[in-house]
Amino acid sequence: MNVIFTPKVLLYFENLIITLYDKEYFSFLETSKKYVEELVDDIKTNLSTKRHKPAPVYFDKFGKGMKYASFKKSRHTTWYVFFKTYEENGKEIYLVRYIANNHTIAQYL
Repeated sequence: MNVIFTPKVLLYFENLIITLYDKEYFSFLETSKKYVEELVDDIKTNLSTKRHKPAPVYFDKFGKGMKYASFKKSRHTTWYVFFKTYEENGKEIYLVRYIANNHTIAQYL
């Protein structure tokens, strides 16, 4: 299994580090960075084993026919990873096209 993030998702992760720090979810920039790195590692390691659901039509603007999986990171925050799957040379590839949390997209799921 191989997990690939689109450039927009990678940029989102970079901006997320700053946002979490600026909004004082974390007191230190390094702690914010560690949180995002752990989220990315969790996605890379566990996306293939998570329960996948078809993405609602609302998310077609990020790619048609996507699936999504959830990653609970705390009591208050669940991350939703939207992706497409491909097979290449017998290897499954997950292309992550969008990511958001329950605070921003729960009403669309």
